[in-house]
Amino acid sequence: MERIRLADGLTFSRLIHGCWRLADWGYSREQLLSLIEFCLERGITTFDHADIYGNYTCESRFGEALALKPSLRARIEIVTKCGIKLPSKYGMKLYDTSKNHIIASVEQSLRHFHTDYIDVLLIHRPDPFMNPEEVAEAFLQLKQDGKVRYFGVSNFKRSHWDMLQSYLPFPLVTNQIEVSAYRLENFEDGTLDLCLEKRVPPMVWSPLAGGAVFSANDERAVRLRGALEQVREELGAETIDEVLYAWLLVHPARMMPIVGSGKRERIERAVRALSLPLSREQWFAILQSSMGHDVP
Repeated sequence: MERIRLADGLTFSRLIHGCWRLADWGYSREQLLSLIEFCLERGITTFDHADIYGNYTCESRFGEALALKPSLRARIEIVTKCGIKLPSKYGMKLYDTSKNHIIASVEQSLRHFHTDYIDVLLIHRPDPFMNPEEVAEAFLQLKQDGKVRYFGVSNFKRSHWDMLQSYLPFPLVTNQIEVSAYRLENFEDGTLDLCLEKRVPPMVWSPLAGGAVFSANDERAVRLRGALEQVREELGAETIDEVLYAWLLVHPARMMPIVGSGKRERIERAVRALSLPLSREQWFAILQSSMGHDVP
C-alpha cells in the first residue's frame, strides 16, 4: 500500500484504521489482535485513537490486544488525541489543553497502550481557552523525553493552525478533519487549501459521512447516491463505499481516510478503492451532485 510522508522519519499508511467505536465491536483481546493483523496484512499500519474514545476505554482495549504480541508495536504507528474532558469523568464537557493535562493524558495513553512512545499526538479540538505557550511547553517536554515523536491537530481551521504553529519550534505534521462527498465544509472554508499550502497531508474522519450517504433521505443524499451509483457502474466497483473512498484518495491533498469499522469486509472495500481509476469528470460529477448545482 502507498505510504504518505508526513515528516523526516514518519510515514503513514494511505488508509488508517480508526478505533473510535472499538468498544462497541464486542471483540475479545484475541479477536482484536486478529483484526490488527488483518489490517497489517493489507498494508494498513496506522491506527487512530483518542483518550476519550469508548468513554476512556478504547486505548486500553487496544493495548491489551497488542500486549498479546508485543513485536507488532514496531510495525505500527499509533496516533492519539487529547484535550477533551467528558462529563462521565469530570462532571461536565470542556476542553483542557493545559500543560499538565496534556502531559497527564499522554502518560495515561502510554500505560494503556503498553508502550513507551506515541508516534503522533493531536490536540482533539480547538480550545477557546488555549494558552499556546503551555501547549508548546508540553509538546517540547514530551518530545525531549521521547514520549511523543511528532505532533498535530484535529478539527483546526486556518486561524487555529496558524496561532498554535507560531509558538512551536517544529512543524505540525497533520490536521485530522471531516471530509466526504456529503460533507464539504472543509473544501468550502479553505481548510484543505491550508493543508495544500503547508504541504501537510490531512487525516480524514467520517469519509462515509457516518453512513448518511446510504441512509439519509434529504435531497443531497438522494442526488449523491445516484451519482455514486453511476460512477460505480462505470468503474465496475462492487459498492459505492469504494467510490466514496476513491473520491478522497484521488484528490491532490493526499488525504488519508480513516476506516472506522471492525468489519473486515468494510476494510476490504476501502483497500479496493485504492485501485479505482476515478477520472476528473467522474470526480466533478460527484461533487456537483452533492452541491446540487454546477461549479461556479
